[in-house]
Amino acid sequence: MAADEQVSAGEAIISGDSHTNGINGHTNGINGHTNGSTNGHTNGQLSSDKPKTGISVIIVGAGFGGLCAAIECHRQGHSVQLFESFKELKVLGDIISFGANAGRIFRRWHTSKGDRMSDRLRPLSIDLSSYGFNIHKYDTGEIVLNSKNPPADPEAPVFNGHRGEFHSILFNYVKDELHIPIRLGCRIEKYFETESEAGIELDTGEKITADVVIGADGVRSKARELVLGYVDKPKSSGYAVFRAWFENKDMLADPETRQFCENGDTFNGWIGPEVHFLFSTIKGGSDCCWVLTHVDDADIEESWSFPGKLEDVYKVFEGWDPMCKRIVSKTPEDKLMDWKLVYRDPLPRWVSDGGRTMLLGDSAHLFLPTSAQGATQAMEDGVTVAICLREAGKSNVGAATRAFQEIRYERVKGVQKTGETTRDMWHKADWDKVKEDPKSIAFPRDEWIHGHDAEKHAESVIGETLAKVS
Repeated sequence: MAADEQVSAGEAIISGDSHTNGINGHTNGINGHTNGSTNGHTNGQLSSDKPKTGISVIIVGAGFGGLCAAIECHRQGHSVQLFESFKELKVLGDIISFGANAGRIFRRWHTSKGDRMSDRLRPLSIDLSSYGFNIHKYDTGEIVLNSKNPPADPEAPVFNGHRGEFHSILFNYVKDELHIPIRLGCRIEKYFETESEAGIELDTGEKITADVVIGADGVRSKARELVLGYVDKPKSSGYAVFRAWFENKDMLADPETRQFCENGDTFNGWIGPEVHFLFSTIKGGSDCCWVLTHVDDADIEESWSFPGKLEDVYKVFEGWDPMCKRIVSKTPEDKLMDWKLVYRDPLPRWVSDGGRTMLLGDSAHLFLPTSAQGATQAMEDGVTVAICLREAGKSNVGAATRAFQEIRYERVKGVQKTGETTRDMWHKADWDKVKEDPKSIAFPRDEWIHGHDAEKHAESVIGETLAKVS
C-alpha cells in the first residue's frame, strides 16, 4: 500500500476524525484541504502553510524529531504518515532541554485555538529568570558561580521541563489539530527502496511505500543498515546516568532541603572529578528532578534504562557535599532510573545510495546530555528536510535528501563536540584556576548554536546547495 493511497479501515491510526480518502489532502482527505486551499481552517483543522507538493513522506518514530519533521512537512505542503512502535501514549521520562534555536521553531507553530506551541509549553517549563544556575564545588558545597540567564527573547524562548509532558502536547497537536495520521504499535522489520519509491515492511508483512522515508526511530533504527550498508557496532561510553523526577513533599518536610522548593524554580549543579550532579525544581518548586552523570564500566551491548537503587547513588557521593545525598534521599526509589550509555562513532552519511531513505535525530547523530541540544538538533533536522523536499520537488527527492545532509552535517558535528567539552570542563576542573576565574566553568551558551534560525538558514542556502548536489 502506498502512503498516498486509501487508508483501510481497522488500521491503528490515531486521528481525530475517520477520514477515508488517504493523506494527500484532497477533498475530505486527512489534511483537510479543499481545492488546494492553503490558508485558514478547513473542517476545523489547521491547513499547511504552502501549496501541496504531491510528495508523500513516511516518518518512522514519533519522538520529538519525528513529530517535528511531521509538523514541518505538513507546513511545507507534503503528505505525511507517522509510524511508531509504542502502543499507547504514556507520560514518561524526566527533564529535557530545548534551546532558543528550538524556541524559534515552536514559536512558528500556530494552533487551532489561536495560540502558539510556545504558549503551551511555557507554563510547564522552568523559570530561572531570577534564580539563575548555581554551580557548587563537589566536596565543600560552596557556590562557586551563579550564572544568570540571558534576557529572554519572546521570539526564541528556552524550555526546560518534563519530557513526557512536552511530548504529550506535541503528539496531541499533530494528532488532533493537524490530523496527521499516526499508526501506533507498528514494528518495522525492514526498510527498502527502489528508483521510484521507498518503503517499510511491518512485522505483520504489510508494506507501505512513499516518495521518501525518514528514519527517526533512534540509534537502533533499522534504517541505519540500509543507509550505511553495514551494521555499526556500539562502544562503551564509560559513563552512566542516574536520573529521577518526583514531587516535592519530602523535600518540603526537611528544613535542610525546603529552601529548594519554597521560593519558586531553582537550578543547582555540583561538579567534581568524573562526576556531575544537576538538581532542579520546576513548576514553582512543586516538582523536583535530578541527573547524576558518573563513570561506569558496565559491559552492555546497547544504551538501556534500568530501575535504579539509591544505595548505588550514595556510593558515587562518597566524599561529596552531604546536601547531595540529602536531596537524593527524598527520591522514591520507584522514580529512579539507571541509564547506561554506550557510544557509536559518528556516521559518515545520513542518506541512502538511492536518496529516498534518510536518518534524522538520534538515528543519525547521538548527543551527550551535557550538550543540552539533542532534541533541538533533531528539530532543526525536521525543519531543514521539509524545506529541501519542497524546493527540490517530487521528481528530485534524492537531491533533496542529499541537500539536507549537506546543510546539516558540519553544524551537527560541531554541536555534538560541545557535549564532550562541557563534560570534560566540569569533570576535570582545576579548582585553583576556577578560584581565579569562576566563569571558566560556566555552562556555555554559544551564539552560533542558540542564535541559529534553521528555517531562515535552510531557505537562504537551499538553492545553491541543490545545485551543488544535483
